[in-house]
Formats: sequence, structure tokens, C-alpha cells
Amino acid sequence: MDTPIATNSLVLGRILSRQARYRPDHPAVVFEDERLSYAAFNAVVNRWANALSGLGIGRGDRVATVLPNCLEGLATYWACAKLGAAAVPLSSLLLEEGLVSLLSDARPKLIVSTAAFAAMLAAVRPRLAFAPAIVLVDGEAPDMPGYARLVAAASAAEPADVAKAGDLVTLMYTSGTTGLPKGIMHTHFIRSMYAGLFASSFRMAPESRVLQTGALVFNGAMVTMLPAFYCGASYHLHRQFDPQAMVETIEREAITHIMVVPSQIIAMLSLPGFDPARLQSLEMILSLGAPLRQVHKDALSRVLPNRLYELYGVTEGFITVLDRADAVRKAGSVGVPPPFYEMRILDEQGGECAPGAVGEIVGRGPVTMAGYAGRDDLTAETLRDGWVFTGDLGYVDDEGYLFLVDRKKDMIDSGGVKVYPKDIEEIACNHPEVREAAVFGIPHDKWGETPLAAVILHGGARVSAEALCDWINARVAARYQRVDRVVILPDFPRNAAGKTLKRDLRLPYWEGRAQKI
Repeated sequence: MDTPIATNSLVLGRILSRQARYRPDHPAVVFEDERLSYAAFNAVVNRWANALSGLGIGRGDRVATVLPNCLEGLATYWACAKLGAAAVPLSSLLLEEGLVSLLSDARPKLIVSTAAFAAMLAAVRPRLAFAPAIVLVDGEAPDMPGYARLVAAASAAEPADVAKAGDLVTLMYTSGTTGLPKGIMHTHFIRSMYAGLFASSFRMAPESRVLQTGALVFNGAMVTMLPAFYCGASYHLHRQFDPQAMVETIEREAITHIMVVPSQIIAMLSLPGFDPARLQSLEMILSLGAPLRQVHKDALSRVLPNRLYELYGVTEGFITVLDRADAVRKAGSVGVPPPFYEMRILDEQGGECAPGAVGEIVGRGPVTMAGYAGRDDLTAETLRDGWVFTGDLGYVDDEGYLFLVDRKKDMIDSGGVKVYPKDIEEIACNHPEVREAAVFGIPHDKWGETPLAAVILHGGARVSAEALCDWINARVAARYQRVDRVVILPDFPRNAAGKTLKRDLRLPYWEGRAQKI
């Protein structure tokens, strides 16, 4: 993955070194009670990078993390970037079998985790065809040294600058919402493009204060973390998402930029006594990871106008951004590709669709992945002549703005008619007692598939599933969009990012065990 020498200055680790040199005293990272300047955080990262080097980690190696949000996890990303190694973030929600599967695929030389995972990792390691070292960030165990001791004994000097722009810097596993996760390879060049292009798209500056409350393991975290460090802004990190803590931090720290998934926006708006006056410092509320329903967009724009951005994207490397200036004028859209990106909407024959016609969203740009690790077959399916075939359906209007319709794999085929779950979900979310909705196809003897709506209600709601079913079916545009029934759930299965795992909702119905939902 070598890159011509003209672009080899695009090495991610140099961003942090640069800020430590030119903005040494500016606040870099705030995590719980710790406040680190750029000079201080860079020293921590250097010590950790040099400690990793002492453990045999170097250019081309992989370092897996199984961590909640923490300072050590953030430092691991940047230490790997300086060493030319690749960080492999794995969810702390994984069970043993999932962990074995992903580690076997990624083959990291070292795993960084917590004492809570020590027993599982000890059980997992003999099942692997290789022998990764393990470091614990909050203690030590037999054959598992502690992060604190290793860092304290290491030098704070800059490690040797050996990384190249074409080197792998992150291996991100897909969330698995549509099947087995795949390892998506991102190089220093790609992540450098994340940093600069997103900083521009989100109007980020050195004076910005960026808050991350969702999981760092989620690729969406890179969308604000990398531009924050690129600009020399202040990056505030929470251990986990809590809507009340998020509001308090925004008010106390005068946060300017946040990134949230739709369920987190809904949780914030649903807080008892929610007061938008506490959030007036915000310049950006970025929604990504899943479609934000129009009813929630409208509610947010009413109380916090001119702040909402929406990002549509796939980790494989294509994005569009709806700018805050267009959020009302282009309601329902997910925006346009940023500079240096191209987008096409293709029909089933591969021809380009006219405005208004639905087809597969296909795009390319400077963040296109290097491929799926070890899966040339799957890479060839997704990357064709440099274009990312997203598997998502949408259309553009006469001005070229993208409107999402649904995922191909979520589309319901009811008696030969295409039913798009998103259309029904938008209707369901307009019911005053519905907080979230997820629509998917279930087996039907006559039609093959028919829609079912799973919903979460607002606290204190008393509406019945039958009444909701009648309400939705009275408002759909066509008979084939009518839902077979509604099920009311306390919550949806979600991944570490908070994205609804629709596959987990749907699967029991196809396996004849729906009563377990």
C-alpha cells in the first residue's frame, strides 16, 4: 500500500506532534477529572508508543483494543499512528465467540483491555492460532502487564517517524447489522482526508470544543475526533453516553460541536425538563449512523435552530453532508457529497437514474477504503473501478441533493411489490406516543413478506399495539404498506454506537421463535 512520496507527509501521527509543538499549552483532551494540554497528551502518547515499541510493536503490526471509552484507548489510537501500526477497535460488548472470531480475522500482535476482560482473554488466547500479548489499562494479571507501569518506564521522546501515507492505520469492523462483520482497512492518507475535509464541512476551528459521548469503537467517532486534533481544538470525552451528563457538559464547558446518533438525540429531547437554553454554545449537532426521522429533525430545529448537520455515509468510504444552512430548506435530504467526491444513482442494469428515480447509491472520493482485510472477493463486490457500491437506495432531486430511501437488504418484497421500511417508520414516529420505530419484513403465507412495526413508546404512554397498528395503517400511502401488526418493546437491540440492529429484530420471526423478542 505504498503511496507516492509527494503524499507521504499525510501521516496521521504528525498531527498530534505538530499541535504539541505549536499549541503546547492549549487544552487537548478532557476526560473526567483529567485535563491535558497538547504538550501533555503528546507526551503520554509518546510514552505509550515507546512502550509498545518495547513490546515489539512496529510498522505493519496490529493492536486490538477491547475497551470502554477511556484516555488509554484514545492514546492507543495515536500511539499506533506514530508507530506505523494499525489500531483495531473491538467492542466491549462482545461475547467470547464474537471476540474469538474477530481476533482470528484481525490477528493483532497485542490486545489492550481491562481487568474485567482478563478472564475472557485468558480463555480466548489458547483458541487463537497466534499468541497476542495482552496489556491491561487498570491493573495487572499473570502474563498481562499493566499500562501504567509500562508508560511510567518509557521515554516521552518522539518515536522514530517511520509511518507512510499508504500504511494501514485503522482496521474497523463493520457493525454487523446486515451479517458477519468485515474488517475495513483505512490508511494514513484516508484518515488524513477525514481530518481535513470534515473540519471544513463542520466549520471546526482551533477554538472549537468537541464533545464525544458515544463509543470510540464506532467509526463515526473518527468523524469528529480526527478534525478536532487536526484543528488543534479541545476534545472532551465521556466514558459513556448519558443524556443528562451530555447536557451538563455542554453547558459547563461551552461545547461547540457534538456528534450523536438518532437514538441519542431522541434521549436528549426526551429528558424531563429539557431546556435548550443550556445548549446555546452549540454550533453543530451532527446526526449520523442511521436516518434521523423528520419529526425529530423538526423538533430539534425548533428548539436549537441552525445547528443540525446530517451525515450519510458508509465506513467503506462514501459520504454526503447536509449542511446546517440547508437543514430546513432541504428537509428530508441527507445533503450532497463534499468537495473531491462524486456520486451516482444507478438502476439495476447499471445505468444512471434521472432525478427522482430510486436506485443504488454509488460514490467515490478520498476516503474510499483500501478494501476488506483478507477478503478480496467481498472487496471486489463493493469496490468496482474505484466506486463504492453502498447497498443503500436513494434518489437525487433536481439540485443533486440526496434523499435516502432504504437499504437494499431491508427492502420488503410483498407480493412482488417493493415496500420501503423507512416510509412506514416516518409515519409511525409521527404518533405522539411513539419514541422510536423499526419496520421490517416477516414471513407471510400469501405475500411472501409483510411489514411489522416494532416501536418504543415515550415514558407514561398508554396506547395499545392494536390501536397503533390501526393508526399507522390509516395513514400509509398504499395498501401494501399496511403493517401486519405492531409490537411494543422496552428497547431495541443496538450496537456499541447505539444503532438499531434490525437484523436481530427480524431474525426470530424467520426462525420461528418470535416469542423471544
